[in-house]
Amino acid sequence: MYRKVFKRVLDIALSALALIVLSPLFLSIFLAVKIDSPGPALFRQKRVGIHKSYFNILKFRTMQIDTPRDVPTHMLENPEHWITRVGRFLRKTSLDELPQIAQIFTGKMSIIGPRPALWNQFDLIEERDKYGANDIRPGLTGWAQINGRDELEIAEKARLDGEYVIRMSFLFDCRCFFITIVSVLRRDGIVEGGTGSHLRDITSDNQEKVNI
Repeated sequence: MYRKVFKRVLDIALSALALIVLSPLFLSIFLAVKIDSPGPALFRQKRVGIHKSYFNILKFRTMQIDTPRDVPTHMLENPEHWITRVGRFLRKTSLDELPQIAQIFTGKMSIIGPRPALWNQFDLIEERDKYGANDIRPGLTGWAQINGRDELEIAEKARLDGEYVIRMSFLFDCRCFFITIVSVLRRDGIVEGGTGSHLRDITSDNQEKVNI
């Protein structure tokens, strides 16, 4: 019942509430990004959704508009060079992810679930297939993110995503949610630009499509 009905109902209710309560923060960040550097406040990035369908994830822009496109942050020669002043703060606090709350409301994402892979993260997508992790809605945060985040290799990240598929429940989602808050405040597992063979998830930037 939780997986098929209540999880989605909870996503809708909580995301709607968050959109209302956080609207002043949304506006403040929107204006700060616009004032800090030329260009739009939001950008879109092609990601993998439920059943390996594609959707454009929304984020507040944290990098210069002339950042090389279709290049993951960790592959840039000097990632810090491209990050804006406001963007640096947004990435450290994960506030650049806030626009995804609207995508939780519309059903593209869930509050808790595997972080949506980049469309060209073929190794991660393939590994997740082994665990059925591509067949649930991707999340704003997930079990893998609170167990290593940027420090995880592809195989381990996929394994943890598969573990979430098995353990998914109301109490487990609550656990993931509250640990995420603590992890963000402590910046656990964040390595700017990424490490190993994986790509940066919660605060990654790949300047693919820009809007607004």
